Amino acid sequence: MIDVREAVTRAHHEEWARVVATLTRRFGDLDIAEEAAAEAFATAVERWPADGVPPNPGAWLTTTASRKAIDRIRRENKRDDKQREAQLLYDDPPAPVGAIDDERLRLIFTCCHPALAMQTRVALTLRMVGGLTVAQIARAFLVQETTMERRITRAKAKIKAARIPYRVPSAEDLPARVSGVLAVLFLVFNEGYLATGPDTAPVRQDLTAEAIRLTRLIRALLPDDGEVAGLLALMLLIEARRTARVSAGGELVPLDEQDRGAWDTALIAEGHRLVRERLASGVAPGRYQILAAINAVHTSARDVRDTDWSQVVALYDQLVRLDPSPIIALNRAIAVAELDGPQVALALVDRLEDELAGYHAYHATRADLLRRLGHGRQSRAAYDKAIELAGNTAQTAYLTRRRDQVG
Repeated sequence: MIDVREAVTRAHHEEWARVVATLTRRFGDLDIAEEAAAEAFATAVERWPADGVPPNPGAWLTTTASRKAIDRIRRENKRDDKQREAQLLYDDPPAPVGAIDDERLRLIFTCCHPALAMQTRVALTLRMVGGLTVAQIARAFLVQETTMERRITRAKAKIKAARIPYRVPSAEDLPARVSGVLAVLFLVFNEGYLATGPDTAPVRQDLTAEAIRLTRLIRALLPDDGEVAGLLALMLLIEARRTARVSAGGELVPLDEQDRGAWDTALIAEGHRLVRERLASGVAPGRYQILAAINAVHTSARDVRDTDWSQVVALYDQLVRLDPSPIIALNRAIAVAELDGPQVALALVDRLEDELAGYHAYHATRADLLRRLGHGRQSRAAYDKAIELAGNTAQTAYLTRRRDQVG
């Protein structure tokens, strides 16, 4: 017996970007594409329980969404021009694919238009192509959901007002847009690596696998781009640890407690090879290359006690100069704790309170450092705050256990 709601959810993950891409290309209007796709999925939820799941859910959704788009165009009294565009549904030849022959990747490059601010490009693309909710995107940017909603709305308004063309990018367009595309794929990967929604699986392999697939395609398009290679290496080295990250009881397993024998050695070898290639190039590394190098150090250690923490801190020092974000500073402090002790690290972490007070990892880090220093009451309070802010079920289970163990 097919679970219809599960079938709709699965179809959403697999087909959302394709439907939006098809409608955007045919009608040239982001709002129409997105809203028609949403109406089609809503119709599926209503009709599939009674009619059954169609043999080809993707085709059904595309056809239904196209009809919804045509209906909206007619309602808006744009009959002359828009109805002629709508007729292209029946006789328009396939649009040229240009330099990119993967539909989802094409749409990501299209959305990452350089006329938009970088954060706006990323947020809009995550919403339209990645299928992430506004709440998930807001958590990724550490802002309120209402703030992110306004940011996305303003981006759509700017696209319309400035008549920014959403055409298939040419090979010459790719270098100018690739940084935004990489940022999108990294955030999609992160959402899969540690899902932020309380009603989702703690690790979403569908998202991590798709982010890796698309990054491999970009690597083939831009083989000399160091940051593309760095992001691919970073994803592979993190993905290699996926099966060891959640216990059988559904609890997050931190890096220092993971069974390293369960790590995927093939992915680690590929990631290490990419890191070595970039080091051998002699070109100054970018953000993703340094993050990949940090993960290469971690995955090179057979035991957590063998980790070269001095090298990790040195790499974070280099990364902070490129990206002086509070999250990078927090991760650097975690490494400093292993090299110089928890007291030194705690002083670094406490400086970040104003910027990271709403970030669960900030409080979880403080809680662990306070525990190691023997400040039980303060540690439990910090764990309580981290639990309150954490949205991932496996993470919440881990933090709860650690809090309950504090003496």
